Amino acid sequence: MTVADIAFYSFAVVVVFAGLMVTVSRNPVQSVLWLILAFLSSAGLFVLLGAEFAAMLLIIVYVGAVAVLFLFVVMMLDIDFAALKGEMSRYMPLALLIGVILLLQFGLAYGAWVQADGALGLRAAVTPDMAQVENTRALGLLIYDQYILLFQLAGLILLVAMIGAIVLTLRHRGDVKRQNVLHQMWRDPAKAMIKKNVKPGQGL
Repeated sequence: MTVADIAFYSFAVVVVFAGLMVTVSRNPVQSVLWLILAFLSSAGLFVLLGAEFAAMLLIIVYVGAVAVLFLFVVMMLDIDFAALKGEMSRYMPLALLIGVILLLQFGLAYGAWVQADGALGLRAAVTPDMAQVENTRALGLLIYDQYILLFQLAGLILLVAMIGAIVLTLRHRGDVKRQNVLHQMWRDPAKAMIKKNVKPGQGL
């Protein structure tokens, strides 16, 4: 067994264990930390497979932005975790039933899956020659040249989903003061600021 094989199995075991700890950990902050470990180990697997660009994206986007954002949101929100655990135990049988059904479906699909005869040739037809073009440049040629329309449509769908999530989670609470930018911009300067001559030795 070579060093690459040992590294591959080590990263794979860490990914599986970290993913399991994400789901079973009771502390949400620890779950996010386990998620970051899973992302880093997955990046190591991508490097071993020769996909350095995907590994870099995984570290920069998911570890550097998404996971850290999850961590700050979980730490800053006032969430009643006792109520959440009660609801989770209430719906646990239904969730286990759905999980078992999904596993059976995946097993049936994997058992009946057969690769077509010309599948490898079709995959290699759209991929540039790796001996002449490096990995990152080949990926850029595919995304921004041949599949630019699909790439833009995927970005548009993600933008719509992000706006929808913001609209659904936006709540106007009466006990919280909100900033009105237009009101601040349109206010009268004469009423917004009052000049006073303060005598020496006398404070406001």
